[in-house]
Amino acid sequence: MRTNWMFGGVYGTVLASALLAALQQDGARYTPYYDAAWILVTAVCAAAIHGYAHHMSTHVYDTAAHRWRQLALTLRDEWPVVVAVLPTVGLLALSGAAGWHGEPATTAGLMLNAALLAGWGTFAALRVGYQRRGAILVGAADAAVGLLIAVANAVIK
Repeated sequence: MRTNWMFGGVYGTVLASALLAALQQDGARYTPYYDAAWILVTAVCAAAIHGYAHHMSTHVYDTAAHRWRQLALTLRDEWPVVVAVLPTVGLLALSGAAGWHGEPATTAGLMLNAALLAGWGTFAALRVGYQRRGAILVGAADAAVGLLIAVANAVIK
């Protein structure tokens, strides 16, 4: 089964936002490279587990070689989840190199991801046939998910 790259992009972007919000702690030392590494490792693990779960849910009895080949193909299709976290990882690396503080870097990352979600939603809606106005509304709804994470981050902390 082929994973839809748009699904992986949205999933990875939401995952990056949630991890970014969770990893930044008020009063704690800001560790952008550590946070970037954890976001990337978590995305790789999430993609692997998601692919494995798809593989197991469609598992049919066959030769071992065929099962391993199918697993490899299924895991290969999970690349969009990992690629989608790269803007956040890049922003964290940039913030570490530039000496930013944690709160502005987290806010910038959450806003970047909200904008990416708007883009993912708009593009996906246009691709499946929505008119421009409807596609923009879908993009706005996707961006709202990213903004919800930002608001939750502010309220929880």
